[in-house]
Amino acid sequence: MNIQSAEHAESIESRLVALGFTLPESSAPAFKYVPVVIHRDVAYVSGQLPRVEGGMVTTGKVGREVSVEHAQNAARICILHGLACLKQALGSLDEVKRILKVTGFVASAQGFVEQPAVVDAASHLLVDLFGEAGQHARSAVGVAELPRNSPVEIEMIAAIRTSER
Repeated sequence: MNIQSAEHAESIESRLVALGFTLPESSAPAFKYVPVVIHRDVAYVSGQLPRVEGGMVTTGKVGREVSVEHAQNAARICILHGLACLKQALGSLDEVKRILKVTGFVASAQGFVEQPAVVDAASHLLVDLFGEAGQHARSAVGVAELPRNSPVEIEMIAAIRTSER
């Protein structure tokens, strides 16, 4: 599938729907931070967990309680939450010029080394949505624990169209 760049007429949100996804409601942080910080033409999105209707979609360590496939689904949900935060902060996802960096944290069972395969699901979704502008630098990091026993947490950095904010 050849995806148009974000500068073309088709909106990012219409592409999202065409791919079978919808943005979740952006929720208020449970602790002392903000979901998005905008500095000049860069938006920093705080780490997002895979929540659906207020609860975690899955919990546990990848490679033990959570399969790679379930963790990939969780990674997509994390990215959707990040995009929802961006939309709330910017008014529209069409204000995103480029995804610059994605950092994925994967709660990993001992010996699990497929963190990049888990975070790839999020990366693929961003490229499907933004085309070339969705290609990004990335880290996929295995960790011992994540908040709420989440198997995945993802944060991202995006270049945005500048206006008087």
